[in-house]
Amino acid sequence: MAYNFKEMMGKKERFTPGHRMCAGCGAPIAVRNVLRALKDEDKAVVTCATSCLEVSTFMYPYTSWEDSFIHNAFENAAATCSGVESAYRAMKKKGKIDDTYKFIAFGGDGGTYDIGFQSLSGAMERGHDMVYVCYDNGAYMNTGIQRSSATPQFADTTTTPSGTESPGKSQYRKDLAAIIAEHHVAYVGQTTFVQNMKDLHLKAEKAIYTEGPAFLNVMAPCPRGWRYDSPEIIDICKMAVETCYWPLFEVIDGKWILNYEPKQKLPIEDFLKSQGRFSHLFKPGNEKYIAQMQEEVDKRWEDLQFLCSRA
Repeated sequence: MAYNFKEMMGKKERFTPGHRMCAGCGAPIAVRNVLRALKDEDKAVVTCATSCLEVSTFMYPYTSWEDSFIHNAFENAAATCSGVESAYRAMKKKGKIDDTYKFIAFGGDGGTYDIGFQSLSGAMERGHDMVYVCYDNGAYMNTGIQRSSATPQFADTTTTPSGTESPGKSQYRKDLAAIIAEHHVAYVGQTTFVQNMKDLHLKAEKAIYTEGPAFLNVMAPCPRGWRYDSPEIIDICKMAVETCYWPLFEVIDGKWILNYEPKQKLPIEDFLKSQGRFSHLFKPGNEKYIAQMQEEVDKRWEDLQFLCSRA
């Protein structure tokens, strides 16, 4: 697929400035660049789970969304999107609608990995022609930085605080992209903010214009929950990829494809060190926890390489 950065960046904005998201937040970056993949002549219906993204971009009567927007409860963004898509197909068949619409659901990891997983799984399994985009910031940020199943191991959150009795969250992060791939959907992509957004732009376009259900998992750092200085967001995303904590891959009709392999895989410390949620791991005596994280990252990376080598 051809990629022209200037052409992509010159497309009309469907997510406008003036929202109230934090400086250095990954969510609006993800949304803005996913929506760039829409063709100018196509219309969209966006559904959005209750989240930082929803409460900060749609404050009646003001909105940052140029397309039709539906605010959903925490748990049902995918269900609402699938219902609207079904209604559209029925009305199109009856000749009541001529325009081309695309259907996109957005949710944070709390509303995707956890509370909204049942509606997401159902929509994917039923085969609706829609895209679900998870902006993964690794915790329930909107309600106070509580841990989610997307929170990485040993991260400090308000419900898994690090201290003398605990090194932070004890469980591994759920691999949701792999779980959705097992639903045998048309397209799954994992991406973040690297390479002038090229990887994100290409995967968003594939997801939107591949017929059938599609899922995008976008690592979208949160400055409050991850505790970094706003300008560091792009470097953090780069380190996530270069350490293989957040590998770039896609699954197309069951075929696993590795999109990027670091020339020199960096140690996990390079991803952790600029985030305050992991600062306790660098205190004397906690080296074992970093070693444990490295072991898990290495295992998942090897598993991904094996899946991709079978193609």
